[in-house]
Amino acid sequence: MKTLRDIETGISTKVIKLHGEGPTKRRIMDMGITKGCELFVRKVAPLGDPIEVTVRGYELTLRKADAQMIEVE
Repeated sequence: MKTLRDIETGISTKVIKLHGEGPTKRRIMDMGITKGCELFVRKVAPLGDPIEVTVRGYELTLRKADAQMIEVE
């Protein structure tokens, strides 16, 4: 299983599945990250937290723990 946390800077990828339950999964979905959407990793902080991504034209910042729950191609 490959997660968003494993993707390098400057790479586009597609979301396969969201893991997790309850408010955490709801928060990710409220950002517009759903199954099938395209993500572009813009920047990763030196220690890996946070991860900046572009989703549907919006620039978002994700925590490392949230990125671990997003399975990608």
